[in-house]
Amino acid sequence: MVFPVKYGKALLQNHILLAIAKIAEEIAVRYDIEFEKIGCDEDHMRILANFSPKYSGSEVVGMFKSITARELFKQFPLLKKELWGGEFWSDGFYFATVSEQGNWKVVEHYIENQGKTMGISKQLCLLA
Repeated sequence: MVFPVKYGKALLQNHILLAIAKIAEEIAVRYDIEFEKIGCDEDHMRILANFSPKYSGSEVVGMFKSITARELFKQFPLLKKELWGGEFWSDGFYFATVSEQGNWKVVEHYIENQGKTMGISKQLCLLA
């Protein structure tokens, strides 16, 4: 699952991430969802999760986005000034399924290393 912060704002800083992690634990217990990995850059999140087939992917994304947004606005009222529309997450999201046999480890590694440089220069030289 991948979803961006509204307006592409770089708001996913340490104190916000800690709050999201705590909220995710509560969601996991309440809805029986295993959040295997949660990673982010400053403006979007990536999540690797296991959940029952009683939920669709879009339902899980919707639950996560709505609950985290509501709780973040309660805990950090100044966010409402930064996000004047009253929403924390953008409307869109990306969702894909992965299997434990196939690309699970690749996705897990990618999420673990999100936001870290991977030894690639910022600009490739096209003409030498």
